[in-house]
This record gives sequence, C-alpha cells and structure tokens, in this order.
Amino acid sequence: MNDLKSAVRRHWEDETCGTRYGEEQDRRAWFESIARTRYQLEPYITTFADFPSARDLDVLEIGVGAGSDFSNWCAHARHASGVDLTDAAIALTGERLALFGVPADRYSLQRADAETLPFDDASFDLVYSWGVLHHTPGTPKAFAETLRVLKPGGRLRAMIYHVPSWTGLLLQAQHGWLRGKLGLTQKQALFDHLESPGTKAYTLAEARQLIEGAGYRDVRLSTSLNPGDLMTLRLSSKYDRAIYRLIWRVYPRWLVRLLGDRFGLNLMIEARKP
Repeated sequence: MNDLKSAVRRHWEDETCGTRYGEEQDRRAWFESIARTRYQLEPYITTFADFPSARDLDVLEIGVGAGSDFSNWCAHARHASGVDLTDAAIALTGERLALFGVPADRYSLQRADAETLPFDDASFDLVYSWGVLHHTPGTPKAFAETLRVLKPGGRLRAMIYHVPSWTGLLLQAQHGWLRGKLGLTQKQALFDHLESPGTKAYTLAEARQLIEGAGYRDVRLSTSLNPGDLMTLRLSSKYDRAIYRLIWRVYPRWLVRLLGDRFGLNLMIEARKP
C-alpha cells in the first residue's frame, strides 16, 4: 500500500464517515441516529440509490462506512456484498447488522481495496459507492474495477466530488486567498484540505471522460448541494473554534440554496456496462 493510500486509510480508521453524529449510549440507538442524520442532511441519497430497485439483484457497495446504506441494500437485494478500506468500517457495519437482526446469509463484508476488488468478473448486477472513489489514489483504476465486476448490462451508481463547488470555493478562500496564495485552485484546496489526504474533484466533463474511459455507456451525471456547501455539517474537532462557529452562524445558506445545485460538491453518476 503506497504512502498516500495508507494516509487515507488512517484518516478513516480514526473517524468512520458519519460517526460524529452518534451520541446515544445504547448502540442500536447510536446507529439509528447516524442513519437518521445522514438522510436528513442528504435526503437525495435514498432517491439516487433507489434501494427497492435492488430486489432480486446482487449488489456491491464500495465503502460501507457505518453501514447505513448497506443496511438498506441488505433489506432489498438478493445478496449484498460490502467492502471498505478500513477495519473500523467493517466492524461497525457488522455490528449494526447483527444488532438489527439481519440474517448472515443476506450479506458478506470484507476489508478490500477499491482498486483491486476481490471478486470475479461479472459478479454483480449493481455497484454502488457514495462519496468514496475520489479518495483512493487510483480513481480511474477503481472505476475500471467496478466495470470488471459488473455483469453485462449491470448498473453503476456512484457519487464523487465536483468542481466548481461552494465547498471548493470556501477552502480556496480559507487556504489560498486569505493566506496570499492567490494561485491555489479549488482542486488543490480540496486535495490538500478536505477530509482524507488527496481527495479529488472533477468537472462534469472530466467525470464523463473518467466514466466513459472506464468503458461505461448511457452515462448520466448530475450535481447536488452537499452539507459542506450549506455548512449544515456538525463541526469536526479541526474546526471547532470560535471563529468557525461564527462563520457557521452567519453563512448565507439562503443564497446558496437559491442558486441551486449547479455548484454542489456532489456529482452523481449513473451508467451501464455494455
């Protein structure tokens, strides 16, 4: 594992995505609060994923996190397989499924690298990944792997990050303009300062080239505002200071919403394997 990928793994081992919203002592209630907050902050996930459409399908989720989406795949798919780069995510998702009584024959979980998926060719009807594949250093290789493991006619549903976006602009201003680094681009600001090290973002044209270059057809792309664009996220320890709390209070969310999804961080991809 190269140095950048190791750093990505360490980041997500330390804080599995979404877990900062779990406060309850009871573990079942803790998992419920994580899922509830996830779908309150990003209600479009359920529409995009369309979990009920997985009936009688074999589904792979890449990047299971704390298991909120994966639980939904287990509820609807013929069989759900989940992978994640971290032991923490696999352990949390397994704990969640056990607590909620999901039969063990409905799913499988394993730690794996998205760039070298441990599955045979043409194993799945649907591959799903929300906000994950832009973190791995070899994103084109990861998308090529999604194509490999899909059956002919199989579907990809994935979200990666988009530029230009409000989140990109905020990080560009914070780490570039306010520090006299006027040449800092949104892409570089996201790469250096958003979530795990090396986080990538794509224009719509670049995303189309990425997905069609992997071999997909019938590619559909759309963007949506992310909680980071709206600053509706709970502050992480990195930003839990008075100046950032003030910015959170005065940020013009009404204007961001008024201008719509064009500059949203989320770039949703739907595509078909020929």
